[in-house]
Amino acid sequence: MRTLSRHVAVSMVLVALCLGAGVGAQQKPAPAQPAPAKTPKAPHFGTWGVDLSGMDRSVNPADDFDRYVNGAWIAKTEIPADQGSAGVFYDVFNLSQDQIRAVIENAPATTQIGAMYQSFMNEAAVDKRDDRPLQDDLRRVAAISDKAAFTKYMGETSGRFGFSLFGPGVGPDPAHPEMNTLFLGQGGLGLPDRDYYLNDTFKPQRDAYRAYLERIFTMTADPAPAKTADAVMAFETTVAKASWPAADRRDIDKINNPMSVADLQTFAPGLDWSAFLTSSEIAKRDRLIVLEKTAIRDIAKIYADTPLDTLKAWEVVHVTDQAAPYLSKRFVDSRFQFTKTLSGVSELRPRWKRGATLIDTTLGELLGRTYVETYFPASSKAKMNELVANLKAAMSARIQKSDWMAPETKKAALVKLAKMDVMVGYPDKWRDYSKLKVDVNDLYGNVERSSQFEWDYQLSDLDKPVDHKKWGMTPQTVNAYNGGLENKIVFPAGILQAPFFDPTADAAVNYGAIGAIIGHEISHGFDDQGRKIDETGAVHDWWTKADADRFEAQAKGFGAQYDTYEPVPGVHVNGQLTMGENLADLAGVLIALDAYHASLGGKKAPVIDGLSGDQRFFLGFAQAWRSKQRDDAMKAQMAADPHTPDKYRIIGPLRNVDAWYDAFDVTGGKYYLKPGDRTRIW
Repeated sequence: MRTLSRHVAVSMVLVALCLGAGVGAQQKPAPAQPAPAKTPKAPHFGTWGVDLSGMDRSVNPADDFDRYVNGAWIAKTEIPADQGSAGVFYDVFNLSQDQIRAVIENAPATTQIGAMYQSFMNEAAVDKRDDRPLQDDLRRVAAISDKAAFTKYMGETSGRFGFSLFGPGVGPDPAHPEMNTLFLGQGGLGLPDRDYYLNDTFKPQRDAYRAYLERIFTMTADPAPAKTADAVMAFETTVAKASWPAADRRDIDKINNPMSVADLQTFAPGLDWSAFLTSSEIAKRDRLIVLEKTAIRDIAKIYADTPLDTLKAWEVVHVTDQAAPYLSKRFVDSRFQFTKTLSGVSELRPRWKRGATLIDTTLGELLGRTYVETYFPASSKAKMNELVANLKAAMSARIQKSDWMAPETKKAALVKLAKMDVMVGYPDKWRDYSKLKVDVNDLYGNVERSSQFEWDYQLSDLDKPVDHKKWGMTPQTVNAYNGGLENKIVFPAGILQAPFFDPTADAAVNYGAIGAIIGHEISHGFDDQGRKIDETGAVHDWWTKADADRFEAQAKGFGAQYDTYEPVPGVHVNGQLTMGENLADLAGVLIALDAYHASLGGKKAPVIDGLSGDQRFFLGFAQAWRSKQRDDAMKAQMAADPHTPDKYRIIGPLRNVDAWYDAFDVTGGKYYLKPGDRTRIW
């Protein structure tokens, strides 16, 4: 649903092709952890799962169903100063943070979790060291004498502080999905996406970034910080112009470009690719998948044409920026002065929250073992498995009743659905972190060693059989995902909390909330990109041309609806970029509603507080996307995130669902669609 990754190339591999792919190592029994001193409890919403006090019943559901369900909450809610938004996802995330804090703060300094956390929380020691930990890395950059040495340096940054114009990553081979292979994608930008360099909408963020570059060069004693900052900004802008837009980067047909290293050298001769890969610790190989093909070629040429001094200055920026959170307060504050413009926040998150995030990203499954033992009962896992089975059955029925799929396509779809693996709560086998050295007195070294440890872990998958039991998220993550080339869906324990999932809530609410999320993830296997991946994970389009034409006609109209949405004045949703997620939102609602109806066993749903079962289902769905976002946060999301802002994740699907119209007697209004204009895919 939402994903983050350090390397751009790795991110695109995860999002577009094979999220969660790789080989997991069997973990030895973890050291016993003391029980948390205090166990934060998940809140309940209302008496049966919906916060009725959050509604604004004066609003016509057809004019704004988000405000109808969440308007009173929106009116009274202030976004915390250290958050880009407020709402259900942040509430559950913050609850999860409190939960893992209770685990982390009880971990002794003799454990890896305790040592990592205490090394971060000892702010006085970090401030005393100031930039001394950074100096060795800066000296390494200063010592680079030519492009050959710089190419080698870029390769080495996969496992340490530093940056590369090209990001390698490991995942299932699109042609042979039972084996892992190497992917290569575009990188090199300090701002979140190419649009930040090229679109006037982001001029304030661009100006803040330029000022940040100059501060970095001042802090690192560059003799001409303003001039050097201008050179780096110009270089990254040139790279941005060559980079692919986010919408193109989610198209499997465009990013699946296998070639040999020799072919890559001929196609993109701007650097020595064998040297780059060797310095990335990647053994000599004949084949890799090039993602943004023309961008890789053009950025390689930019690299060849750029003076070495500019490249070294660019590297200084990114070594310093990546290291800044683990250096003294002046580096942390300088970085925040820039990053706050990306989300509109005005306060830095408390240090303990930043420390908890560090543990989650460096020792995530080690933390997750204690987390699930404490906060995720076996009964919740059993209930979720039952819900998933019901949703898969509902999807099967939808496929069989489809009037646009040919019989042979339906047959292939049902095979893929039947083979779709489901993982709930936590992995069956845990990672082994025993080889990661953590020193309570060495925060900077801990982070660098963790980076190398993670890169080694990823490389251990290369050219090996895919272990489908490996997870791409930690158990405490408030998210879910479809595994793409692995044909699996994953629901971490972190998201299985109210209001997404509450074992004590009304069934209609659970189906409307977590049920729609389950349906969302299932349907990704059959959306505009999932249709190009078969039941084994191999990439090939298994639909007939007539199927594809009918699907694409409906999808085009659906995308056009989203193009009209304007969450921030002057900034519209990109219906093409968000197509897959929007289709999954619509499918999720339809599948979950079918599953809810089936769960009633032929009986009529009870009326609760004057609300029918279908009404409660839709209220639960809308409540699960309840949020209030800052404009800058929404602009950032719309630039590169394939997810539509939450308000339209409510309105966009529901205006295409006949049952929603019936449930709330909608016959007109701002978002009313005539039956013939509603998207009919699932």
